[in-house]
Amino acid sequence: MQYPAPIEKLIDSYMKLPGIGSKTATRLAFYTIDMDKSDVKAFSDSLIDASTKLHYCSICGNITEQDPCEICSDPTRDQKSILVVEQPKDVMSFDRTNEYHGLYHVLHGVLSPIEGRGPEDLNIESLIKRLQNNTAVHEVIVATNATPEGEATAQYLARLIKPAQIKVTRLAHGLAVGSDIEYADEMTLLKAVEGRTEI
Repeated sequence: MQYPAPIEKLIDSYMKLPGIGSKTATRLAFYTIDMDKSDVKAFSDSLIDASTKLHYCSICGNITEQDPCEICSDPTRDQKSILVVEQPKDVMSFDRTNEYHGLYHVLHGVLSPIEGRGPEDLNIESLIKRLQNNTAVHEVIVATNATPEGEATAQYLARLIKPAQIKVTRLAHGLAVGSDIEYADEMTLLKAVEGRTEI
């Protein structure tokens, strides 16, 4: 027995979201049907607003309602450093710490030959132009994930940027706070040793 067409369509829509399989999509679809009509309308409006009112900052590539974004427009930000991240959500994560006060640049992914994603598919060209046009920048901090693709992207960026006499650094990797050494894998332990600091 098939579900009525509107439910099938809703299930298919939910399945387009990452990590949502048919069972979860079906559960979400039936939950949506049981929602109060005003909540469904608010949910629908928020989806439309997110897809129509948001765009990428022309300077850093972060998601924003205004262009340039709030961070790029803020004259109190430290203009000497740019922290390069994979996705806009990473900007939010770093900014919530209230420890980093510099600028950001969003790549919108990492190099991945397997997925056919090369340098031209990332927001790299605008980073290079930005560095050429802004002599105040002294350091680029590469904050890609500690994956093979993230590491390859970091190395690629370092090769591009270093000839401009700009310091390129990488986030330290290693043991998470509160974790036990006995449960850490070898790569994590290696990165922890390499990234050690004086106390």
